[in-house]
Amino acid sequence: LPREHRGVSGSRAEAGLARRILQPEQEAELVKYIQELTERKLPPTREMVQNYTSDIAGHPVSESWVTRFLHRHQDELTSQWSTFMDRQRHAADSGDKYKVYFEQLGSKIVFYEVEPEHTYN
Repeated sequence: LPREHRGVSGSRAEAGLARRILQPEQEAELVKYIQELTERKLPPTREMVQNYTSDIAGHPVSESWVTRFLHRHQDELTSQWSTFMDRQRHAADSGDKYKVYFEQLGSKIVFYEVEPEHTYN
């Protein structure tokens, strides 16, 4: 009754929908996009999801929004660090290992006197 007396109409659900960062259709498209990336073995990180959402919304979104989004869609989105091989690949991806690799590469280039014009991707 007090809400009606103040002239406030509409349900709380409608008010909540208006405050959402993404509309339900936009969230569904984001879920679909994440699923497509995951199927191609390119699962996005939380930071990537945050960046996608910020682009869609037109303003930055918080890390806690990403947490709530993933929780809302936990049945549709699965964690991709679940297989043994993925965990091994993730563990192998470290800055120290890259540093050692490039130091060894540099020493071999010097040792064998490889000229820059003879290097390529």
